[in-house]
Amino acid sequence: MHHVETFLEMMSAERGAAANTLAAYRRDLDDLAGYLASAGASLASADAAALRGYLAELDRRGFSARSAARRLSAIRQFYRFLFSERMRSDDPTGTIDSPRQKELIPKVLSEAEVERLISTARDEVGLAKNATARLAALRMLALLEMLYASGLRVSELVALPRRAASTKSRVISVVGKGRRERIVPLTPAAQAAIADYLNALERTKPTESPFLFPAASREGHLTRQAFARDLKRLAGAAGIAAQRVSPHVLRHAFASHLLQNGADLRSVQQLLGHADISTTQIYTHILEERLKRLVDEHHPLARRGGRNAA
Repeated sequence: MHHVETFLEMMSAERGAAANTLAAYRRDLDDLAGYLASAGASLASADAAALRGYLAELDRRGFSARSAARRLSAIRQFYRFLFSERMRSDDPTGTIDSPRQKELIPKVLSEAEVERLISTARDEVGLAKNATARLAALRMLALLEMLYASGLRVSELVALPRRAASTKSRVISVVGKGRRERIVPLTPAAQAAIADYLNALERTKPTESPFLFPAASREGHLTRQAFARDLKRLAGAAGIAAQRVSPHVLRHAFASHLLQNGADLRSVQQLLGHADISTTQIYTHILEERLKRLVDEHHPLARRGGRNAA
């Protein structure tokens, strides 16, 4: 498995892959290695036929096309690395097609539902019975306002440094996937929520932590899992089914609501931190609906057709 370790070191050092990404790659390649060993092959010697056999095995196990495609992506990167480093004379994934996926439309909350979530979080601040409960409620409100204002990935949000909130500017700098830096906006409501939260943090639980959302976790900051759990509880309090709400759903809401209200796809790509516009194109159905509505409302032929039909 020496090749795997070398590959993961490259992904970390040169491409800035996050720990979760590296762990997923390791699991994927370990699983492939186990399959190949049972077929009398190895990672170093596998050919295209063996890799197609592995994809067929994933299908038998019940993997969705999306999950199999994600795993194939990791395998492609591994073999391209071996080829580029001359550890192999060929890339066996070059002739393998990705599993066909259904076009998925992201789960999205309506603008009214997001406002209800935020309003419920704001109400909980006022209902808090002690300083500790108030601090927790203010933290949730700040997290919600920031997430909906900026469309940050949850991993980016919970790990924000304290200095990100030390400026009066309405934008913050975020280091995202691949260590790519981007600028994201903050609304006045988000700025106010952060200020209220930090004031309460200093009064209730002073800390020298470098993180904006410190916690007694291994990472030193609020974990993604803890935020997701608290968000589902808040959804229930707001009368929204918990299974419909997650940090990633709010990221989708940020993008979808921008597009519905006139933003262009390229701008949304930059705000989300997508390296490739094709990733952002999952939202094209929103643009299509907007364009249809634009034609129906403003094109003279569309209006004339409506009158004739009447």
